[in-house]
Amino acid sequence: MAGRCDLCGKGPGFGHRVSHSHRLTNRRWNANIQRKRMTINGVTKPVRVCTQCLRTQVKQATR
Repeated sequence: MAGRCDLCGKGPGFGHRVSHSHRLTNRRWNANIQRKRMTINGVTKPVRVCTQCLRTQVKQATR
């Protein structure tokens, strides 16, 4: 299970694995989901966040 980001909603992407003979089989790209404790609206709770949202949170915190 890939899960979903609690902030942006990003989930798995789907497509085809292409072999050398160009046969197509189904595959999925899982989002890079990390479990972090964050303070949201004054409440600290564990959330599942993708790494892009985690980077954005760090960048906004250092402003």
